[in-house]
Amino acid sequence: MYFKRKVYNELLNWKEKYADRYAVLLEGARRVGKSTIAEQFAINEYKSYVLIDFSNISDEVMKCFDDIHNPDMFFLRLQAVTGIDLYLHESVVIFDEVQLFPKARQAIKHLVKDGRYHYIETGSLISIKKNVKDILIPSEEMKIRVYPMDYEEFCNATGKNYSLLQTLYETKKGVGEQVNRKLMRDIRIYMAVGGMPQAVEAYVNGDNFSIIDQVKRQIINLYEEDFKKIDPSGRLSAMYHSIPAQLSKNSKKYRISTALGKRKTSKDENLIYDLIDSKTVLPSYNSTDPRVSISHAKDLDSYKLYIADTGLFITLMFIDRPVVENEIYAKLLSDKLPANLGYLYENLVAQMLTSSGRELYYHTWEKEGSTHYYEIDFLIFRGAKISGIEVKSSGTGKHESISEFRKRYAKNIDDCYIISQKDMDKKENINYLPVYLTPFLGK
Repeated sequence: MYFKRKVYNELLNWKEKYADRYAVLLEGARRVGKSTIAEQFAINEYKSYVLIDFSNISDEVMKCFDDIHNPDMFFLRLQAVTGIDLYLHESVVIFDEVQLFPKARQAIKHLVKDGRYHYIETGSLISIKKNVKDILIPSEEMKIRVYPMDYEEFCNATGKNYSLLQTLYETKKGVGEQVNRKLMRDIRIYMAVGGMPQAVEAYVNGDNFSIIDQVKRQIINLYEEDFKKIDPSGRLSAMYHSIPAQLSKNSKKYRISTALGKRKTSKDENLIYDLIDSKTVLPSYNSTDPRVSISHAKDLDSYKLYIADTGLFITLMFIDRPVVENEIYAKLLSDKLPANLGYLYENLVAQMLTSSGRELYYHTWEKEGSTHYYEIDFLIFRGAKISGIEVKSSGTGKHESISEFRKRYAKNIDDCYIISQKDMDKKENINYLPVYLTPFLGK
């Protein structure tokens, strides 16, 4: 099943403006839909295409690469072996799972310079990093990030009216309890299913949540296999699995020592960069002084980690038990989650802001005369001003941190937001937004 994806428009822009000078690399985690997008684009936008899947390549096709530095012979052999005719400036070659054959990626420089055809690459970045030690990364390569399906793409796939949400956001007025309850149920379905295309397809096909959860477990297993290629000891997997538990404790930052049960080492710290490079997680850095600049005040040693897909987040929380033994999906959809599972909504907001093109930052500062601290969950930079976001799982409740943030940085603030399940409102210069409107806040 093919779903309409926003990346398609980015590929159209690449083809129109840059494809004669650059190949394009679709980068992202496993199973976010990179290969499907690439092939669908080739089918629709080119006269012909050759798909070379390095995870399932025949010896005959592999031998074509013996002549990759001789384009004339390479393309003659490739067309003969595949039986596909390539047309000058009207065909594209897809290098799928290119990380498995790094020399093909290195050859992009020469193939682009040759100028006959266009080139799309896809691959899992954690494996790409492992396999590029001895090759020259081509400068003739553009990168396009592919995320799990965002809420707009999910709505399009499931027949929901996403454009209505845009209209609601622009009115800046509440919609009423009944409509808000319905829209919150819709967003909770997205949280439960997630944005991985295979899981979305299972939901669209009418499968129950036990089957959908099994699809997500298989994806997590694939991630773990990739992690073991980088780190056979299992530390990388432990770091990944530790994310929900660490978020639940509401700590100031992610702690490697907590994930591994021992004091961290420099090797452990390097593994965190591998985890971030895998695109399976979303890092959020502590901006120590947002008055200066969110990014310039980034503390590289103080960060939180979120799971790149909230649907996988839910599965990861209960990965140690069969899905039939827990009622998380029923409780989520009926809004009966325990209060201590509210960090699910924080992960969702992180995913939504990221898919809107935002880097993630948060901010903490000490309470005067106390061992406790204030925390703003997310910061958004708008021109010379900043906006603070606090995420609540259910009601708006107490919001001491966002109130103190407004006082502390009054000259630097654009707006302050509390994101929760409650209807849109504004009180005491604080904007209240239901979580389903978060994507418009990020734009």
